[in-house]
Amino acid sequence: MSDRLEQVLARALQVLDRLEAVLPQPLSAPDWKASVAWRYRKRSSGHGTLDPVRHVAGITLGDLREIDPQKEKIQRNTEQFVSGQPANNVLLTGARGTGKSSLIKACLNEYSPRGLRLIEVDKADLNDLPDIVEVVAGRPEKFMVYCDDLSFEEGESGYKALKSILDGSVAASTPNVLVYATSNRRHLLPEYMKENLTYTHTEDGEVHPGEVVEEKISLSERFGLWVSFYPFTQDEYLAICAQWLSSLGVSAAAIEAARPEALVWALERGSRSGRVAYQFARDFAGRHAA
Repeated sequence: MSDRLEQVLARALQVLDRLEAVLPQPLSAPDWKASVAWRYRKRSSGHGTLDPVRHVAGITLGDLREIDPQKEKIQRNTEQFVSGQPANNVLLTGARGTGKSSLIKACLNEYSPRGLRLIEVDKADLNDLPDIVEVVAGRPEKFMVYCDDLSFEEGESGYKALKSILDGSVAASTPNVLVYATSNRRHLLPEYMKENLTYTHTEDGEVHPGEVVEEKISLSERFGLWVSFYPFTQDEYLAICAQWLSSLGVSAAAIEAARPEALVWALERGSRSGRVAYQFARDFAGRHAA
């Protein structure tokens, strides 16, 4: 009878171990010395982990051209943050391929020796932001929670989680965490023509947005710093091409000769963005090196 009981207990412990493996576990702290950047990932089992980014993009602030006003604002805010001074959550919006994400990566490389760290979180995992903030709250480093290409569709739950973290939770904001988000649209939620009907007019002619419009604007307003990016002119595009070609070792004479090809490349892509300039530079440098 005793042997039978021991077998039953052993089987029960095995079942409990398997059950524990599939149940959600509290987010554990990673090895903070493994990298200066981490990516939050949700496993199929529901467990969330902070995985170190082994090869961080080596872009620097000096690599980024024709966005000096935007660079100055982001760098100033990040400098305040790293120095322990008050700083704002940041929303970078505007034309695609104009350096929004690159500017955040460049700031990480600039300030990581002074304790700046980055955690990249996908939009689908924003509901787990409170857990991430809890893990880093007691650390001496400063953490940028980075959300790239952020936008929401109607009914997505991450929208309210982000609102709460930015400014709306009963808990005080954590002084060593800021959110840096990029988006191609400022209001982050889709806007429809029918919503214009919710605006109201007062007797003296004032116009007030309706509740639906107010709700859609409220998330963007919780970012203290808005930085807008605009499409590049032809001269700005060519200057960016020259910068990337130079960084890839192309001679000044070859850079000058590459201008017509750079314009054709942009025409074929239908865009004169910094991303297109970088792609052209890699293609040109690779062909001529070969």
